[in-house]
Amino acid sequence: MANGLRRLAVMTAIAAGALAPVAASGQDFINILTGGTSGVYYPLGVALSTIYAAEIPEAKTQVQSTKASVENLNLLQQGRGEVAFALGDSVKLGWEGNTEVGFPGKLDKLRAIAAIYPNYVQVVASEDSGIATLTDLKGKSLSVGAPKSGTELNARAILAAAGLTYDDLGRAEYLPFGESVELIKNRQLDATLQSAGLGVASIRDLAASIPIIIVSVPADLVEKIGAPYAPGVIPAGTYDGQTADVPTAAITNILVTRADLDDETVYRMTKALFENLDEMVAAHAAAKAIDIDSATKGLPIPLHPGAERYYKEMGKL
Repeated sequence: MANGLRRLAVMTAIAAGALAPVAASGQDFINILTGGTSGVYYPLGVALSTIYAAEIPEAKTQVQSTKASVENLNLLQQGRGEVAFALGDSVKLGWEGNTEVGFPGKLDKLRAIAAIYPNYVQVVASEDSGIATLTDLKGKSLSVGAPKSGTELNARAILAAAGLTYDDLGRAEYLPFGESVELIKNRQLDATLQSAGLGVASIRDLAASIPIIIVSVPADLVEKIGAPYAPGVIPAGTYDGQTADVPTAAITNILVTRADLDDETVYRMTKALFENLDEMVAAHAAAKAIDIDSATKGLPIPLHPGAERYYKEMGKL
């Protein structure tokens, strides 16, 4: 009898262990999908994790570094994350099921928490490269971000609007921000296109190391691309040696979750974000642009009901 009870206890423990990962979902576990560690998504994700750990203490939070937008949205659809940072154009293409850019089909589980801050397309070249305009990229080497990442989708759009393709480049590299900067420092790469918040660490590092040129993306070219792209400006002094404002394209970032996450958890996540914006700003200055008044504007996917409840409570819907 004793042996039988022991066997039953062992079997019960094994069964409980096998079920544990399944239970660790929704409000029990919040996995935050970000981007490369030298970008903006990652430090903001770390700050968000700290906020959620304090405000939703029963949930175990984790930050995952990824290839950013496209990968993040695919992981959400697969149930392998609870919150993701993603560019608005990537979210739109995922919702539409655009297979050419890396989505397997329509990502119907995507739901919005908030439109947050804009990404700015930042085309940066070494001064020695001789690149001053987008057309000067012909025959030059350019890093366009990880393949089928949000940044790479931005690169395709910007180059196409300027009448260029990857074939016009001397060489296209598909590298993360940090690696691109190291190659430029070592004179192995002419330029990098990075879609990120202003003051991104990788470009700050490059500007502090060598003289750079920030290449203009004119407003008329941005308007030719159309929504969700809009004209923007990289203000003078954003990077060392930048003495003038530089026009470029801006694309809103969206904090995205899954339709099957329970309403109460998403309500608390949304509330915690807006009640702790100072912690987000402390993590990265790009978060200064997060504003509840614009959080529900221009979203290409439906709001999650939990987030909708918070905005109604605050009189924003």
